[in-house]
Amino acid sequence: MSKSRGELAEHVKQKLRAEAGALLQTGSAEERRTSLRRSALGFLREEGVLLGTSEQESLLELISDDIIGLGTLEPLLKDPDITEIMVNGHQSLYVEREGKLQQIPAVLGSEAAVLHTIDRILSPLGLRVDESCPFADARLPDGSRVNVIISPLSLSGPVVTIRKFSARRMNMAQLVEAGTCPPEVASVLRDAVRARLNLLISGGTGSGKTTLLNSLAGFIPDTERLITIEDAAELRIPKHHVVRLESRPPNVEGQGEITVRMLLRNALRMRPDRIIIGEVRGPEALDLLQAMNTGHEGSLSTAHANSPADLLRRLETMALQAGVGLPASAIREQMLAAIDLVVHLERLPDGSRRIVEVSRMDRSSSTSALMPLFRAERPPRHCGRNDFAREASRQ
Repeated sequence: MSKSRGELAEHVKQKLRAEAGALLQTGSAEERRTSLRRSALGFLREEGVLLGTSEQESLLELISDDIIGLGTLEPLLKDPDITEIMVNGHQSLYVEREGKLQQIPAVLGSEAAVLHTIDRILSPLGLRVDESCPFADARLPDGSRVNVIISPLSLSGPVVTIRKFSARRMNMAQLVEAGTCPPEVASVLRDAVRARLNLLISGGTGSGKTTLLNSLAGFIPDTERLITIEDAAELRIPKHHVVRLESRPPNVEGQGEITVRMLLRNALRMRPDRIIIGEVRGPEALDLLQAMNTGHEGSLSTAHANSPADLLRRLETMALQAGVGLPASAIREQMLAAIDLVVHLERLPDGSRRIVEVSRMDRSSSTSALMPLFRAERPPRHCGRNDFAREASRQ
C-alpha cells in the first residue's frame, strides 16, 4: 500500500469508526485509547502494511489523538513547557511557552474541524455553542481551562483558548530557586501563613498567582481543615484535610448556576479552619471580607490587579456589586480590619514571574492604606503603564 502517512491514518480512522465504534463509547479514556490502538494495529496487519517501530508508534498516536483526543491540539496539551494554547480560526495556532508567544505551523484543517474539536470539549459537560449563545467556558479532564467563542461574535472564525493546568506543583523552595520569590520574602510569607494572617495575592494574567497560592498553602499546619472554592479547580494543596468546592455555570437552558458566592456562604457552615478562594472576581468579595472579620483568620485568595493599591480599589468595587446597600466607607473599614498582607506578582518581558511588592495594611490610618514591606527593583527596560505615567508627568 503506497499511501502517505496522512492518507493511511485517514483510511484506518474510517475503518475504526465503521467497525469499532462501540470501542469509542465505553470505558475510561485510557482504556478506549488502548483498545483503539489494538484495533488499529490489527487493521494495519490485515492490509499488510509494514512500518518501522517508530513510524508505527507515530501513526497509532496520530490516530488515537484524532479519534479520542483533541487531534492537532493533543501533542500541545501533552507538552509540559506549554502553558497556553490559542486557536484563532482554523489557520492560526499559537502557544505560550516559558512566558512567550510562539506561532505553531500546524493547522486544524478547516473551520468544521475546529467546531468538531469544540464539540468534543463541550459535549461531555452538557454545554454547547451556537448562534444563540456563541461563547462558553469549560474545563478539560486534567483541569485545564477552556474558553470558546464562535461567529457571529468572532470574526476570525472559531477561537479556542486553553489555559493548561500544570501537573508540576512548585513549593516555596523551588520558587526561591527560580527567582520568583526572594529568600527574605519567603521567610516573611511563611511566618505570615503560620500566624494565620489574611493574605491576598494580586497580579495580572499568567503572573503566577495560583502557583504562589499553592505554595503558601503548604505552610498551613496539617491539623487544620481547609476548604477551597474555585471557578475552575486548579489548586493542588499538599494537605490531607482539604475539601474542594467548584462553582457550576448555568446549563444550556440558563438554569442550575452555582456561584462562588453561594459556595462561600455554604463553606462557612462546614467548620473551616481556613477558607481559600482561587480567585475573587465578583460580589463574593464582600462575603470574604466578612468571613475574615468574623473568626476565619488565615484566609487566602488571589485577584487580578495591576498593583496592591489597585487591588484594594477592585475589592471595593466588587464588594459594592453585592448590592446590600453598604456605603463605600463601610467597605473600606471592612478591608482595613480584614486584610493583613498583599503580595503582588508581575510577569516580566522575558517571561519570568517575580514577586515585586509585599505590603501590609496600615491600620493606623483611617483609610485603607498600604505600607510596603518589600519592593523589588524593576529590571532594565521594564516599563509598565504606571512607570510611563510617572515619566510623562515629569515632562
